[in-house]
Amino acid sequence: MSRDDDLVRRAQAGDESAFRALFVEHRAEVARLVQRMVGPRADLEDLVQEVFLQVHRSLDGFRGQSKFTTWLHRVTVNVVLMQRRSARSRPVLVEDTATEGRPDGGAWPDEEAARRERVRAFYRLLDRLADKKRTVYVLHEIDGRSPADIAKIVGAPVLTVRTRLFYARRELAEMLRDEPTLAALGHELEAEASERRSSGGTP
Repeated sequence: MSRDDDLVRRAQAGDESAFRALFVEHRAEVARLVQRMVGPRADLEDLVQEVFLQVHRSLDGFRGQSKFTTWLHRVTVNVVLMQRRSARSRPVLVEDTATEGRPDGGAWPDEEAARRERVRAFYRLLDRLADKKRTVYVLHEIDGRSPADIAKIVGAPVLTVRTRLFYARRELAEMLRDEPTLAALGHELEAEASERRSSGGTP
């Protein structure tokens, strides 16, 4: 029995220390996935907390038919999608991003600030894709996951994942025609994801 399997079994039996151990073990990977799904956001930690709230509520329904991490990533994707749908029905507030991500509140170096703004603009383009296409694009091209892994996470056949990815790439390419700087950033993110796939992980 793996460590995850043991912790899940104990957490399902009501052992809160086991659930805390799962949180500690997987919080960083959930945070990375959330960030890659939504881009730079001030409410990243809120989304991570919501993921683990959903995990806590749903853990009794986990039957081990897939790896715990696959199930956890499916919950993460679903939480992000629910948040996005909810956000569409609310007024958009202007974010104060001047000090976001800087513990000391200092200014970002010019180069880093410019890249962060390009990332924000790139994610605004991604937001124009339909959720299903956007999800597979982010998981493949930004998070570096294989179509087979994505199929398990989103609960769709691999062929469906590949089809959504094809159309997502085509639609995004059309949007990027007039945005050469963002196109370069897209290629950079895809190259990083390709390196993660070739190394067999998603750090």
